Amino acid sequence: MPVSTVAQTIARHLLTVQAVRLRPNDPFTWSSGWKSPIYCDNRVTLAYPDVRTYIKDALSELVRDQFPDVQVIAGVATAGIPQGALMADKLGLPYCYVRPEPKKHGMGNQIEGRLEAGEAGSLPKVVVVEDLISTGGSSLKVVEALRQAGAEVVGMVAIFTYGFALADDNFAQAGVKLACLSDYNTLIQEAQTLNYIPTEALDSLAAWRQNPGEWGK
Repeated sequence: MPVSTVAQTIARHLLTVQAVRLRPNDPFTWSSGWKSPIYCDNRVTLAYPDVRTYIKDALSELVRDQFPDVQVIAGVATAGIPQGALMADKLGLPYCYVRPEPKKHGMGNQIEGRLEAGEAGSLPKVVVVEDLISTGGSSLKVVEALRQAGAEVVGMVAIFTYGFALADDNFAQAGVKLACLSDYNTLIQEAQTLNYIPTEALDSLAAWRQNPGEWGK
C-alpha cells in the first residue's frame, strides 16, 4: 500500500475513534505547559480491533521496509508497550520494553525482557516502538538506555508525529532514524475532509505547529 494512503488511513482512524481531539478554540494544556489545539492518545485505538490490527500490520510493514536487519523489538513504556508486543508477535521477533528509569525495587530493571546477543555474539539490532513523537526527548532516553545495555538501535517507528523541527534535530543529533505512519499535516487534511474543523481554524493550527511554545500566549 502506498505510504501516502497509509498516512491518510491512520489519520482517519485516529480521528474517527477520537484518539485525536482538535480544539483550536478551547486548547488543551500539555504537561510541558504548552497550550495546544490538539491532544493525541493513541492508546484509545487498542479498544477497536479493526483499527488495532491495521496499526499493527502497518507498523510491522514499516519495520520490514525500513529496518530489515532488525533482531529485537523494544517498546517505550507505557504507550509503546502494547504496540511493540503486537508487532513483535506479527514479526516473530523477541520483545522487551523500556521504562523511563530503573525500578526502585526488585531487580531494579529498566529494560524488561532480554536482549540476546546476535550471531557470533554481536550486539542485537533493535527497533524501538513509540506511539507518538512530540519533541522526541523521552523516546531518545530509551534509545540511550538500550545503547548502554549493549544494543545497537537501528531505528525507531511510531504511529504519529507532530513533525516539530525540534524533534528532527533531536533525532539527527542522536543518530537515530525515525519512521512514522502518519503526521500532523496529513491529520489536518483528513480533519478537513471529514469536516472536523472549520476552514478558518487552519491558520491557527498551522501556526501552532511552527511555534508551539508561543502559541496561545
